[in-house]
Amino acid sequence: MPRIKGGVNRLEKARGRRANEGVNVVSSTEPTTRIQPVAARERLLLAAAEAFAAKGFNATTTRDIANGAQMSSAAVYVHFRSKEELLFELSEAGHRIILGMIDEVDDPAVATAERLATVVGAFTEHHAREHVRARVVNYELGSLAPDHLETVMELRREITRRVRAIVDAGIENGDFDVADSQATTNAMLSMGIDVARWYRAENSLPPEEMGKFYAELATRMVGLRDRG
Repeated sequence: MPRIKGGVNRLEKARGRRANEGVNVVSSTEPTTRIQPVAARERLLLAAAEAFAAKGFNATTTRDIANGAQMSSAAVYVHFRSKEELLFELSEAGHRIILGMIDEVDDPAVATAERLATVVGAFTEHHAREHVRARVVNYELGSLAPDHLETVMELRREITRRVRAIVDAGIENGDFDVADSQATTNAMLSMGIDVARWYRAENSLPPEEMGKFYAELATRMVGLRDRG
């Protein structure tokens, strides 16, 4: 099996930018006096993600979310009309992050094998690093209202289209040996998403190493041909 040379420069640069920028979320353990509106929404979203991941959407109450954010139950409805709206905002944002990440790390000018390894690596690393939110984003879709579900499903279809385009390009140029590009794309994305379900930092590879491992799996799945 040929090894992928390079292909991680854009991913490493993107990883560095995200580390430098950080995540603009206020810790739920900070004092609640004089909470600004944006900070309050972020606190509620963080608390909702943690509660949904721990208890499931249906078993989580607005009081659970408010307690997690160290706010009153009434404060939830100041910022969100319902518990479902919190879930939708988490889900939509989570999928848009993935699309933005693909845009950031994918370079159509490089070899298709390199592109695929970089995108699958970043995709998997994200689902390991952000496993709590990713678990909610991917496994609570059935609790979304129909119109919200369709919005999120269109984002999921777009993610699939972008990854499949790389697989199709590799088939066209002879780098990949794949009988069914759609099935192969679905399999690669499914295995990356599933990392969020079982990932625990204390007994798993670090997110970056997990990404590299799954990137190698992806190149094997497409039957990467060694051109010598």
